[in-house]
Amino acid sequence: MSLPVLTPEEQRVVGSLLEKERTVPASYPLSANALRTACNQTSSREPVTDYDERFVETTARALKDRGLVRIVWSDTGRRTLKYLQTLTEVLDLGDDERAVLTVMLLRGPQAPGELRTRTERLHAFADRGEVETTLAAMAAREDPLVRQLARRPGERDARWVHLLGEAPPQASSEPPAATAPVEVDLGTRDERVRASYAAVAATYADRFTDELDALPFERWLLDRVAADAMAAGLPVVEAGTGPGHVAAHLADQGATATGIDLSPAMVEQAAARFPQASYAVGDLRSLMRPRAAAGWGAVVAWYSLIHLTPGELPAALQALVRPLAPGGQLVLAFHAGTGVVHLDRWFDQDVDLDVVLHEPRAVARALEAAGLTEVTWHLRGPVAGRGESTERAFVLGRRPA
Repeated sequence: MSLPVLTPEEQRVVGSLLEKERTVPASYPLSANALRTACNQTSSREPVTDYDERFVETTARALKDRGLVRIVWSDTGRRTLKYLQTLTEVLDLGDDERAVLTVMLLRGPQAPGELRTRTERLHAFADRGEVETTLAAMAAREDPLVRQLARRPGERDARWVHLLGEAPPQASSEPPAATAPVEVDLGTRDERVRASYAAVAATYADRFTDELDALPFERWLLDRVAADAMAAGLPVVEAGTGPGHVAAHLADQGATATGIDLSPAMVEQAAARFPQASYAVGDLRSLMRPRAAAGWGAVVAWYSLIHLTPGELPAALQALVRPLAPGGQLVLAFHAGTGVVHLDRWFDQDVDLDVVLHEPRAVARALEAAGLTEVTWHLRGPVAGRGESTERAFVLGRRPA
């Protein structure tokens, strides 16, 4: 038979049934309410949706008419209609193929490394090579299930896409281009930041936790920072850790790494995903020295200053420099430019965030004014293939020994 062509909504329903059959077998088949919840969950879904129960029921019944979903009565308790997928039978999927297709239906095109990480609860691939072997077999079928996309600029690995219908557009994680400068309400800013990141925490973490895989310069820079701190026998801290992937990368290089963040929701994500580092809720503007050392070997603020205005930078930088050990480094990453971008929607969630762009030369001068030496800065252009629209700046300075 020819492959079924699924709408984005049908892909979400079938993908959710495929996933939950493996991850929560005791609750499968799913009721209409459980299926709606599975479709709309905010983690492991791109984009995040907000289907109502009637819409899910209508979509599932359309899939039933095509032989891709079966509707049964609950065999215990209240007589409730429940839904199960039959796509596995229709396409004669092996466990490995099923896992790959499930994640593609729920998250769109992905590289083999992403697929291996995201299928862990569905099928145990020994390594990335096994994923690539499965993808090749799926592409070699008489009716191919997947195909490889052309590699985008800045990508290390080409992505693969399923062929069961057009994938829905993925929500951009990149702020729109900066407009004319606007005033930032400093009185409510911190609370708005906490609330906004709480709303997007799981989706934000899903999007960014593996981003360093495709960013060779950033990996090189962080590896250097970790090596310097280790040579001095000092710990490192990421001030504004977000989902924790940068602190975890530093820890993976052998550094003793800690991450702090203003958002409790982000700290929760970081601790759950990257236990190789330690995390705590905290404000980078009141950063303390480590308990077991005279100071930090490195303080890393990785896109952590993007909600501070230029007028707030000097005091914030002083706060980050103060707990550095002699010879320790301050490392900043941020969006380069001028102006403020206001976000009302991000990752399909309502937010209230002001993203501030900073001039690299001005930041470098501020580091020198804070007493740092060996101040250097790097600038790279936006990687269009990653949806970036801003130049990225990296500024480093060292506290005199």
